[in-house]
Amino acid sequence: MLRAVLSASLLLLATSVAVQAGGDPVLGKHVFNRCMTCHEAATDRDKVGPHLMGVVGRTAGTAESFLGYYSEAMKSAGAAGLVWDEANLAEYLKSPKLKVPGNRMAFSGLSNDDDIANVIAYLKADPKP
Repeated sequence: MLRAVLSASLLLLATSVAVQAGGDPVLGKHVFNRCMTCHEAATDRDKVGPHLMGVVGRTAGTAESFLGYYSEAMKSAGAAGLVWDEANLAEYLKSPKLKVPGNRMAFSGLSNDDDIANVIAYLKADPKP
């Protein structure tokens, strides 16, 4: 009995550490509410900014439906090889103007690293929570 309780406790601890390390998509959805005025992540509908459905792994400035609206800075970043992997998204979400100088996004960035990890987990989640 004690062995089963210890095993269950270790499994629960390992799962919670893994979620924290990779972010929590449910918490990320809550943080993403700050982005929803300009971006959609659950559908491919563009708003003021491009949709973010499938953004992880996509080259910057290449969402087909938004091609005519990207800033030159974002198009150039994509042409130079910027791909929205987790590391690049984290840097961009922390400071969009620093990561892609001259881009049009008015958002100044997220200061909390957990919020950034959670938003990335939300963007990666399919289906969205």
